[in-house]
This record gives sequence, structure tokens and C-alpha cells, in this order.
Amino acid sequence: MIFRSSLMPPSPRPLATLAIALACLLAGCGEGQKQAAAPPPKVTVANPIKRTIVDQDEYVGRFVPVDVVEVRARVSGYLDKINFTDGQIVKQGDLLFTIDKRPFQNTLDQARANLETAKSNVAFTQSDLARGQQLVRERTISEQIYEQRAQAFRNAQASVAANEAMVRQAELDLEYTEPRAPITGRIGDRRVTQGNLVTGGAGGNTTLLATIVSIDPIRFEFTFDEGALLRYQRLASGSNEVGGLGGTAVRLKLLDETDFSHAARMDFVDNVIDRATGTIRGRAQLSNANGLFTPGMFARVQVPASAPYQALMIPDAAIGSEQARKFVYVIDQDNVARLRYVTLGQLVDDLRVIKDGLSAGDRVVVNGLMRVRQGQKVTPDVQPASPQASVPAARAPDKTD
Repeated sequence: MIFRSSLMPPSPRPLATLAIALACLLAGCGEGQKQAAAPPPKVTVANPIKRTIVDQDEYVGRFVPVDVVEVRARVSGYLDKINFTDGQIVKQGDLLFTIDKRPFQNTLDQARANLETAKSNVAFTQSDLARGQQLVRERTISEQIYEQRAQAFRNAQASVAANEAMVRQAELDLEYTEPRAPITGRIGDRRVTQGNLVTGGAGGNTTLLATIVSIDPIRFEFTFDEGALLRYQRLASGSNEVGGLGGTAVRLKLLDETDFSHAARMDFVDNVIDRATGTIRGRAQLSNANGLFTPGMFARVQVPASAPYQALMIPDAAIGSEQARKFVYVIDQDNVARLRYVTLGQLVDDLRVIKDGLSAGDRVVVNGLMRVRQGQKVTPDVQPASPQASVPAARAPDKTD
């Protein structure tokens, strides 16, 4: 007999394959239900902190000395002795160099001898004039001879005055053979070694011996733009400060420091804005008793840019970036994360000032930012918005992120 294939009973092998496929499909659906039932992610939220602050502008500048003096020779001669160590602190009046004194001592001795001769001549002409007065009354000598004696006496007096001036100049030249420190400060290295001929005088070709810069106090110079100048002047309007900025307290930070720990006070603002750069020069002065600041050294300065005001602040680690815009996640009443764009201010102790975009009652995600998505339901854990609470999230994200 011949049977058609359609009338034959199905083989058990296809039935087994179909059962396995159904079992896998049911297992996949179970896993999907388990994933859909996963609990909302846990995040740490906090309200913004209210704090009274003052906005600060930061600039880079250099330290400059209050006084700078170039020690130059005022008389010519051979350098006989150097009385300092390169780079040491010298006080005003300290002896720095000694130039060979012998030629100047000889000139002084000669000037004093000429002065004695002139004084002797004055004494003689004065006595001669006194005798002439008696003789002219007795008509023993003529009036012309008497006038000649009076003229000789006046010439002798002028000679004494001239020789006295020559003695003072010789004494001054002798004093100039010992150049002394005109200010207190740090002296640089010697520019001329012992035994060399130095050229003195008041011209431009005099020999430079050394340079001294004052150390304490010291000044800090920086520049800021026209907009900042207007802001500072309006902030200081109504005060008695010179130019609206004199006496403003500022703080400085060196390149290897993290805090603005050095207090200074502005003492000068230039009277002209640079037309090439659109900036104006400002200057602050501060103490440098320990010699930490060196002229020419770079530093950063903070200048108050606003009156004190109440600011909202959140940990800087709670702020995300979307290209040029900054955002935070705010948890609403239904524990749903909402994206909120914010305007940032300055950073104060790891807390960022929020100029716009937040209110005091908002719950901001400060930890677990990478686990949150827009519109996602979360499990919030309320904690104070301290800078320390945000550090672990910023440095060591959770493994589930």
C-alpha cells in the first residue's frame, strides 16, 4: 500500500524543537519582567546652601619694588675695596665700595692751603684799608689810592669765599669715594671687580656698580579692563577713596598656593586707559617682612567686585556640562529627576555660586549624577550640601555608574 505524506503522523523530533523554543521565549519574558521591576536608582540630594558672599575678580600680575636704585660712581678712580656680599640685605647708609682716596685727599689738602692763603690776604688788606681811612682823612693819600685798597680788600674776601667752596667740593669728592646704600633693600651682584677703573660724574657714561631694590613693603601691579574699572568705581561711589579704588582690600595667591592668604591694599590706579589694550594699571601694597615675595614674581589677586549679598551655593561636583551650558538635576515632589539649566558664579570652598536657575527649596542631586536621566524616577537620600559630601562622587564614581 502507498500512503500520502500528509497523512503520516508528525515526527517527535520537530515537536521537541518547538518545545525548547517556547521554553526559551518564556525565560526571556521572565528576565524582561525582572529588569522592568528593578528599583529606582539611589541618589543623594540636598538643598542649596545660603551664604553671604562677595563676588571676586581674579587677575594675574607681578610684584614690583617700591624703590629701585642704581649705585653709580660719582668720582673717577680705581676701585679699592668691595664691602658687601652679592645678594645680601643692606641698610641705608651701609658702606658698599671704596675708591682710592689718595688723589682726592691731596686735592682737599691743597684746597685748604689755598684757603689759608686767602684768609691771610684778607687780614692784610683789611689792615691796609683801615690805615688808608686815617690817611685819607689827613689828606696824606688820594681818594684813588684809598679806593684801590678797598677793592683789594673786597677781592681778598671773594677769594676766601671761592677757596671755601673749593674745600667743600674737595671734601665732597673725598666722601664720594665711599659709595653707601641710599635705601634699605637687597643688593644685586657687583658689576665691577676690585682694581678696575670706574668712571664717575653726573653724565650718562658713569660706571654702574650695583643695583638695590627695596623688599619691605612691596607692591603688586596688575591690569584690568574698562568694564571692571567702571564696576569698581560704581561700587565705591560715595566713599572718600581716591579714584573710587584707593584703599580697597585685596588678597593674593602665589603660583604654588591654593588659597588667597596674603592681604594687601590698593594704593594706586593709573589715570589713563591704555588705548592699545583697553586696560588700566592698578597697584596694591603689602608687607614682605619675611622676604617671601621677590620683585618680578607672578601671583594672582582677588579684587572685590560686588557688595555682600545672599547667594545660593551647591557642590561643584553636582554640576554637569552640555556643550557650553551647565545643568543640574532637581528632584520634584514625585521623586522624578528634572534637568535644570543654571548660570554659574564663582567657586568658594568647593561650592559653586548659582546666579540663576535654582531656588532655595529645590532638591539638587549632589551624588550619583551619572545614574540619573531626565524624567527618571529615583530614590532620594537627603543630606546637607557640604563640599565634602560631593567629593567622593567627583573622584570615585559608583561602580554601577
